[in-house]
Amino acid sequence: MSWMSEEAELLYSSVEGTVERVVQLLKEGQLVVLPCDTIYGLSGIVGQTLPKLQELKPGQQYAVLGSLEQAQQLCEVPPELAVHWPCPLTAILPNRDGSGNTAIRVPKDPFIQNLLSRLGEPIYSTAVNERGYAITNITDIIFTYKQKVRAIVMDPNRRRDTPSTLLDCTKKPYTLLRCGEYDASALLS
Repeated sequence: MSWMSEEAELLYSSVEGTVERVVQLLKEGQLVVLPCDTIYGLSGIVGQTLPKLQELKPGQQYAVLGSLEQAQQLCEVPPELAVHWPCPLTAILPNRDGSGNTAIRVPKDPFIQNLLSRLGEPIYSTAVNERGYAITNITDIIFTYKQKVRAIVMDPNRRRDTPSTLLDCTKKPYTLLRCGEYDASALLS
C-alpha cells in the first residue's frame, strides 16, 4: 500500500467551508473519513475510488451512501423501503441496470445529506474498523487513518457508534443480516 507523504487534513463538520472542501477532495478522487448517522466511515466517490478502497481495506464490503433520488437512480427501491429513508438502514437492492446488487443507505445525518446534495453523486462507505477490533474513538480514528486518507471530518457532538441495520431486499420476505441502529421490524413481515 502506498502511504501518503503528508498527514490528513482535520476538519470539523460544523465549520463553514468543510462541506465544500470535502466535495473538492472527493471530486479529486481522494479518500476521506466521514461521520455519519451510524459509525465513522472510510469514503470515496462511486466510480472513482474503489481501487483505493480495496487497497486500503482488501476483502471488505462497501456500501453506497446516497440521497433517495440517487438510490432510486442506481437501484430498484421498493416503495415500502423508500418511506423509511433517510435512516440508519442499509438495504441490499438489485441494480437498475441488471449488473448485480448494491448495499445502499440514505443517511439521516445532516452533514452527509448536505455533502451528498452538493456533490451530486453517491459515495462509497465502509466502517473505519480494522479487522478484529472496533474503532469508535476519534483519536484512534485519526491515529489509524492520518497517513492513509486526505481528510478526516470530525463531529464533536457525535455520540453514535452502532452500525446500520442491514437487510437483504433482493427477494421477499426481506432478510435481516445485521441488527443495528434502526428497528426494521416493519419491513420484515
